[in-house]
This record gives sequence, C-alpha cells and structure tokens, in this order.
Amino acid sequence: MSNIAMFNPSNVPAFAKNAALSATTLALAGGAPTSNGMKRVSIKGGVFRLLAGGKEIAAIDERFLDVIVVKAAPKVSRIFYAGSYDKDAAAAPPDCTSGDGDKPDAGVRNPQASTCAACPQNIAGSGNGNSRACRYQQRLAVVLANNPEGDVLQVTLPATSIFGKEEGDKRPLQAYARAMAAQTPPVNLDSIVTRMKFDTKAESPKLIFAPVRWLTDDEYEIVQTQSTSKDAEKAVSSTPAAVDGVTAPAPLAIEGKRPMGPMMEEDEDAAIAAERAKAAKTKKAKAVEVEAEEEPEVRKAPAKVEAAPAKKNKLADIVADWDD
Repeated sequence: MSNIAMFNPSNVPAFAKNAALSATTLALAGGAPTSNGMKRVSIKGGVFRLLAGGKEIAAIDERFLDVIVVKAAPKVSRIFYAGSYDKDAAAAPPDCTSGDGDKPDAGVRNPQASTCAACPQNIAGSGNGNSRACRYQQRLAVVLANNPEGDVLQVTLPATSIFGKEEGDKRPLQAYARAMAAQTPPVNLDSIVTRMKFDTKAESPKLIFAPVRWLTDDEYEIVQTQSTSKDAEKAVSSTPAAVDGVTAPAPLAIEGKRPMGPMMEEDEDAAIAAERAKAAKTKKAKAVEVEAEEEPEVRKAPAKVEAAPAKKNKLADIVADWDD
C-alpha cells in the first residue's frame, strides 16, 4: 500500500478535469462511493495513512508529515461511542458528538445528557481505567506542504496530541500554537509549514508539532483560498465517520453493546495507563493526567478504578502523489 502512486492533478489532461465517475468505474468499484468526496489523514497504529471513503489508499513510512494548517475548528469537540473499542468491528458513527464541547450536536442519535458538563460520560472512570468514555478531538483542515493546491484533508487529533506542556522542542498542538503566537511579530499557522511528528516515546499514537519554514507569497495566496473552500469547512465541522461516509449504526452485539468501528485513531487508555504507571514509579504525589492542565475541567468519579496495563504498540516517497 505504501508504494501506491496517485495521479497528480497538475498533469491531468483537459478531458479528464472535473470528470464524474463513469458507469464502468462505478461497476468495477462496487457501486456508488459512500464518502462525500473528502479524504482524511489517520494516525492509526502510529502511521500516517490517507483514507478515502474510510478505505486506506496510501501510507507512508516516515514518522513525520509536513502540512499547512488552512483551518481549524474554533473549539475542541467531543465524541462518544457506547460500545467497547473493537479494531475488527464494522465502522459506525458515534453515538454522541459535540462540536463545541458544551452540548450535544443537533441530530445526535443517542445524546447522553443535555450538556457536556453534566454528562456521565464526562467523568473520570467512565471509560477504561480512569479515563473518560467521551473523548476530546481537535479537527483540522490541512494541505500537504509540497502540494498546497491539492486536496484539503481532515486531521482529527486525540487529546494526547492537543493538550499538555512542551518538553523542550516537543509541543502538543495548543502549546505549539501558543509558542508561535508569542513570537514577534506573531506567527500564524496558516503562514508556515508545520511538521506533524510522532512522539516515539508515547505508548499510543501521539503527535508533536514544529515549524519548518515560511510559506512563499504564492503559497500563502493559495492557502487563503483553500481556507474558504467547502472542503475546509467540512473538515472542521464533520466527524471522521461523516467524512468517511459512515451513516448506518452498527448492529447491537449479543451482550447488548454496540461494537465500535475503527473511528478512534488512538488507544488513549493505553497512554493514560502508561503515564499513571510512570508517575507511580517516580513517586510523584499525583498521577500524571495525559490530558493535562490546559484541558477543560471535568467532574471526578466518586471512586477510582485501576487502569488496564498498557499495550506497547514505514515517508516512502509518496507524499507528493497523495491526490486525486
């Protein structure tokens, strides 16, 4: 999969531009596509993967990816699945989501409470170990640094990649954005190339961020246009399931739990367990909370449950070809 060569839109002949899918292609592809035409970047398994319609079409070996952030959701969103995570289960839309992190979105099929602050899934311990069943996500719209005119891609970051303090030059997203904003003059993320890199010391897929270079004047103009596109808006306002075209709920399992498809890109429970074990080993007074100080406050569970033991989990030169 990592050696797939994608067509570069700059080389598309005139007759093929803006072409709709033909009956021949649809027949061989198994019918009409289920996605809304968008692609997204997944970090499942600690590998950058390009997905279209929920199917992996390319993967890269390197541990970093250079992108330009063209748009970001104004608030950190929330996402909840009622079933236990099952990597082999059919993909399913979340049971409850909140784009603003304050209340369930309109049309949510299974709202857990009227507000996120009062939600029982927002209590430490409602998930595995001491984690919360409802997870934080930051939705980004990005373009690849080597092809700013190409597809706008959705990136959804887990809490471990959003919150926390910087450690040297290792910064999660919010710390990175604050560091750039503190420069003189302030550096906007849509005016530079950002490197997303896996933290190789983390127990589960976790990204850290660093600046690479300023955009050229031409690149900057392209990015400003991309930021106002429909795809950019979809990227920051849609769940990964919606981008993948997943709409039907998964069937109920025999034990009454709905299996959760591979929508959650990371195993935060493993990361939390590892951090707590590290804190205990160094005899710190308090366990390390992976979703650190900057994370919105949540209610605490009345009783603590021990976290489950953590499970420790190739850029082939295809990035320039990641496009239609």
